[in-house]
Formats: sequence, C-alpha cells, structure tokens
Amino acid sequence: MQKLALIIAIIASSLASAQSNYQTGMQKAFSLWQDNQPLEASNLFERIASAESDNWIPYYYAAQVNVLKSFNEKDKGILEAQLNKAQGFIDSANQLSPDNAELLVLQAQLHTAWIAFDGAAYGMMLSPKVASLYSKAQAIAPTNPRVMLAKAEWDMGSARFFGQDTAPFCKDVEKSLELFATFKPSAEFAPSWGEERAKQIVESCNK
Repeated sequence: MQKLALIIAIIASSLASAQSNYQTGMQKAFSLWQDNQPLEASNLFERIASAESDNWIPYYYAAQVNVLKSFNEKDKGILEAQLNKAQGFIDSANQLSPDNAELLVLQAQLHTAWIAFDGAAYGMMLSPKVASLYSKAQAIAPTNPRVMLAKAEWDMGSARFFGQDTAPFCKDVEKSLELFATFKPSAEFAPSWGEERAKQIVESCNK
C-alpha cells in the first residue's frame, strides 16, 4: 500500500512538473515576443511544441509570430523564409487539430501577408483562398470573435480596394466586440487576442 501511495505521489509530482514546465515555457515565450524578440519567441514556441506532442497551441504561436512580423517585411527572401516556416507550423497544428477556426484565420492571415507584400502578383491568386478560409471558419465557429473580426477586416480592405462602402463591415466589427465580451478560450493559452484591435477599428469607423 505504501509503495502504491509512493508511485501515485511520484506520478502526480511528474504531471504537476510537466504542467509547470509548459506554463513557464509559454509565459517565457510570450515575454520574449513582448520584448521585441520574435525570433527567440518563435524558437521557444517551437521547442515547446516538440515537447507537447498532442498540443496545437504552441505551433499556433510559433506560426503567428512569423506571420505577423511578415506584414512589415520588404525583402522577399526574408518574407518567403518566414512565411514558409509559419506554414510548416500551421501544417503541424492542423494535423493535431483539424478544422480549427483559429488555424483557418491564421492561414488566411498568412496569405494576406503575401497580398500585402505584392497585391499585383498575389492578390488574384490568393484572395479567393482567403475569402474561402474565412467562410469556412465562420461556418465552424460563428460565435468566435476573432473569426468575425478578421473576416470583417478582410472585407473592409477589399471594399476599400474596389472603392466600396466599408460601413457594413464596421457593424461586423461591433458584433465581434459583443462576442469578445462573453468568449472563453478553449484551453489555457488558446488564442484570445483581438478585442483591443476591434475597439480601435470601431473608433476609426465612428470618426
């Protein structure tokens, strides 16, 4: 009986330690990202993902770091390397969590980074894919505020490009704020970003 109690205690301690390592690692990676060290953050998210073999969330952030910093990149070689790396992480996350609305949004944002880099070269090829990804994400998770926000931002950008009114999409952003008010992430460290961005857009819409 004492041996059994000792084994259970060891297992419980190991589980607590593993959980603590994951939490500590993720917090460290977010801290690096916040301190403007995206490469170090992405590398740490990748190492965490290797250790958390059934968890899509570290892969998500490893990809997101590379996608977001690509929007300001002017060098095509650097952009391609970053987005190819991000695509690999998204592919790995998709294997662990297929038909995940958060990953569909991130995939759409990756394509948008290419369009932002060179709309003439990539817009016609990738715009239909972006629209399809947002439609699929909306069908899977109609109450996810990031899905509604990201799709609204994409629709606003398209409307501006074609000289159309963006007001209808401002209303969609306002709806996303209502969803943010009640949204609860599916797991620890699951995506929860977007509310501040939505508030900024609504403010600009009202000017």
